[in-house]
Amino acid sequence: MKNLFTLILLFSLFSELSLAQESEIDTTQIVNLDEVILIGKRDLKKEKSIKPLASIDEYLEESNKITMIKRGNYAWEPAINNMVSDRISVTIDGMQIFGACTDKMDPITSYVDISNLAEVHIKSGQQGTENGATIGGGIDMKLQKSDFGEELWDIGIDSGFETNGNATIFSSEFNYKNEKLFSNSDVMYRKSGNYYAGGNKEVLFSQYEKFNISTVLGYKTSENGAIIGSFIFDKATDIGYPALPMDVSLAQAMIGSVSYTHKNMALINNWETKLYMNSVEHVMDDSQRPDVIIHMDMPGWSDTYGFYSKAKVNKDKHELLFNINSYYNKSLAEMTMYPNNPNENEMFMLTWPDVRTWYSGVYAEDNFRLSEKENLKITSRVGFQNERVADEFGLNSLRIFYPDMEASQNRFLMSFSSAYEIKIKKLSLMIGTAYGERAPSVSEGYGFYLFNSYDNFDYIGNPYLNKEQSLEFNGEVRYNLKGLTFSIEASYFHMNNYIIGQIDPTLSPMTIGASGVKIYSALDYATIFDANLNVSYLFLGNWKLDGSVGYSYGKDNFGENLPLISPVSYKAGINYKKNLFQAEINMEGASKQYDYAADYGEDQSEAYTVFNASTSYNFYFGSHKMFAKAGISNIFDTFYSTFADWNNIPRMGRNVFLNLTYLIK
Repeated sequence: MKNLFTLILLFSLFSELSLAQESEIDTTQIVNLDEVILIGKRDLKKEKSIKPLASIDEYLEESNKITMIKRGNYAWEPAINNMVSDRISVTIDGMQIFGACTDKMDPITSYVDISNLAEVHIKSGQQGTENGATIGGGIDMKLQKSDFGEELWDIGIDSGFETNGNATIFSSEFNYKNEKLFSNSDVMYRKSGNYYAGGNKEVLFSQYEKFNISTVLGYKTSENGAIIGSFIFDKATDIGYPALPMDVSLAQAMIGSVSYTHKNMALINNWETKLYMNSVEHVMDDSQRPDVIIHMDMPGWSDTYGFYSKAKVNKDKHELLFNINSYYNKSLAEMTMYPNNPNENEMFMLTWPDVRTWYSGVYAEDNFRLSEKENLKITSRVGFQNERVADEFGLNSLRIFYPDMEASQNRFLMSFSSAYEIKIKKLSLMIGTAYGERAPSVSEGYGFYLFNSYDNFDYIGNPYLNKEQSLEFNGEVRYNLKGLTFSIEASYFHMNNYIIGQIDPTLSPMTIGASGVKIYSALDYATIFDANLNVSYLFLGNWKLDGSVGYSYGKDNFGENLPLISPVSYKAGINYKKNLFQAEINMEGASKQYDYAADYGEDQSEAYTVFNASTSYNFYFGSHKMFAKAGISNIFDTFYSTFADWNNIPRMGRNVFLNLTYLIK
């Protein structure tokens, strides 16, 4: 606690430059622990502190609610409330999509780019259940869409360069709209070599190359109706993962949808029905690694087909939202081992045995305005999930450990949340409670000898796992006065049947050099607590101070620390903006990780502080606009790792960047 008080004292002197995640929020109201990250790179007035051509991972990392688990320089895994992807819901424009990698090397966020997106909605805990069941929260990445109106078109061209890793970025975009039609099309290309940590230390196998193309088309069928189609193709190759024993030769996704929207019906303000499908292919290989004991190929595939139908209704003091959704997913992954001795046979196994998941659910939300100063928000989701192992070979492999295992099983999942808000002059208060459930993931239920380099164990799924249950309490206090905004928010989760791997000493590992085998099991319970303090102050017309301090802890039912829980973290900075010019300096850091989970293979991360600076300017040439931004991250070339860096891979050292955006209208 002494460290926490020290950081709060520092916080009063410094503050974070978090403009990149500013939401267009009415600051007289609580936002129900929600957060909106604006992307909008085409609107030059929205360029914030972050690099305009930053990856979606870098945008998400600016959020107070999200931490990013890094296994390399690409495809970071988002976590909300210190809960990783198994416990959160991540969707693209409401569409369910699932990665095809058993090692979580392809989170859903890796299959989009900022050129596709307008904003990212982040919701904590059970407030994130609009698109699916969750425990920790939900992330929904909203696609960039124009609207119908007076004829208008624009062309955008972007380029970026970063000295660390010689990273290059190029993109172009074409947008058009008229009274009956709109179109948004874009292309994005990124390439980076190995990056260098502080002290000019090269991080081998951290290169990547990525290509992304997307288009959204809308056609107005009537005064209030429209058909909208979207398609995204994303392909990344030659992706190095320095924290893992294998790299990725291909990560590819095709994501398509068609929807019908109708506004201002008899009782419904807005109705949208969408059909979608997506296909993901992911190929791990170790062919570029030296001194490989035994060569392996590990491809995976994930196909998802689904729909949803959402309706918004405003009735008296009620703002109602209903969402009926369903999806069908096929997840298959395999591994082939090639012995160095040609006289020995290859070894083949299904690491995901063609698991078919069908989910259908109903979500309802009511924002009830009790009075001008009071609001009550209630949400609920009820769903049914069926899982079936479709491959006979994979089913028989699992029956080695579970002889009586059935090929199919059903689960009912439910959630409920309520939040009460009240405004008292300049002070706003919110308190909420929630209950939620989730089913085990494909790996937790059906994984077969999945190697985890974090703790050096092979993992085997457990089809008999009960659903995980969470009781949640949350609250927020916000104060606004003459340019000063102060807020503190906190969440507490008590999770029964907490799913985590536990050692089975009777089993032998499959991976050479592994320490043993863990079976996914359920602890009686675990608890996670998160709190964030945020301050923002506008002064002298052009200056802004922003800052935050975060504190978290996580314990299992034995009182031992949970892994991947953030130590005390802080951000601080100052921003100056006048007319078309903007400049900022900020710092970020964390305390030493005292409460690390040694029992779960985690080691201690050290304290660190890094400093960053940037400057930008808008140029106008009639109807043409250009935005230029240059900056330096990790100014003092600090060598450091955080708690979220897999196997302690170091973060990037000093990096100078330049981004240019040119817009023609």
